[in-house]
Amino acid sequence: MTVTRLRDIPGIGVDVVGDAADAVGDPEFLRLENLDTDLRPPAVALAATRAAVDDDAANSYLPFQGRRSLRAAAAAHVGRVSGHVYDADTECVSVAGGLNGILNTLLATVEPGQEVVLCDPVYAGLVNRVRLAGGIPRFVPAQPTADGWTLDAGRLAGAVGPGTAAVLMMGPAMPTGLVLDERHWSALAGACERHDAWLIYDAAMERIRFDGRPPSHPATHGGLARRTITVGSASKELRLIGWRVGWVTGPADIVADIRLVGLTNVVCQVGLAQDAVAAALDAPDAEADVAAATAEWQRRCETVLDQLAAYPVVRPHGGWSLLVDTRPLGLTPAELSRRLFDRAKVAATPMDGWGPSGGHYLRLVFANEPVERLTGLGDRFRLAIG
Repeated sequence: MTVTRLRDIPGIGVDVVGDAADAVGDPEFLRLENLDTDLRPPAVALAATRAAVDDDAANSYLPFQGRRSLRAAAAAHVGRVSGHVYDADTECVSVAGGLNGILNTLLATVEPGQEVVLCDPVYAGLVNRVRLAGGIPRFVPAQPTADGWTLDAGRLAGAVGPGTAAVLMMGPAMPTGLVLDERHWSALAGACERHDAWLIYDAAMERIRFDGRPPSHPATHGGLARRTITVGSASKELRLIGWRVGWVTGPADIVADIRLVGLTNVVCQVGLAQDAVAAALDAPDAEADVAAATAEWQRRCETVLDQLAAYPVVRPHGGWSLLVDTRPLGLTPAELSRRLFDRAKVAATPMDGWGPSGGHYLRLVFANEPVERLTGLGDRFRLAIG
């Protein structure tokens, strides 16, 4: 690497597997490597996007902080989930997708050399952005159990110390499907207060839960409301991946700094997409739309779990993906990925670099293939492993 900031930032592996599958061009391949979904976006968002093509105002850099229709819709949405009122003008800014929002927020909250607390396993893209911002990841291990992933709340709070700038949590977490709850927020409230740390909450999948419960948002906890920065996205729940629209809400002072980073970084969001996302967030059937999509993703998840019941798979409690522990199989994740690709026409991503324990797991995305195609996954695994 020519610059030191890139030396500890590996690739995420998804692009390598995805490019290889694209090059083969075989429709029989199961595409389980990338966090995509084939479920259509809300109809109201598609209609608004088509209308924006003929709207000159949508073909503009302005307003830099995002169109007010989007900020109002996003602030209201986060308010409904968190129970905390956000001002659309001072406490919400639009960003070019959730991960742009994460990086902008880290750049506004983390001094070089400060720590950022994360779960492990974790999406490599979150870890890499911490490092790009000059932060030092501090990992708290989640534990796989027969019922899914768990995270000890006391251990999580104990990771917050005098060198902590922020705690970066996602719920459900990607790629594990770990769900956080009031126990974790209660434990973190005191720790963040003592050490003056931010809680950055990645809400991209918060409603994609398989237990039928509403999201558990940290700002509902009185001790965290003024320390929580919420980063939301239209990509997952609304299936608007290509629109590249997200939002950040939080206290006005820090949102002003995040807005300044955005002006210096991506500058503005996709003009053609912002009213579409606002329409999807504001739609009368918005909750029912996300619930219906979640029910289908859960069906697909259960199909994969049933197909791979004989293998060391960890149940997710939400999200779009699950993990296979390759150690009992006597294989590395890279070896299993290669066997599945070469022998069984399955594209799946090894998690090397996805946190300290990433080298134990292969990720399977169940959101992008219908049940009918996932039903043969067990046979494909047997063909690959022998």
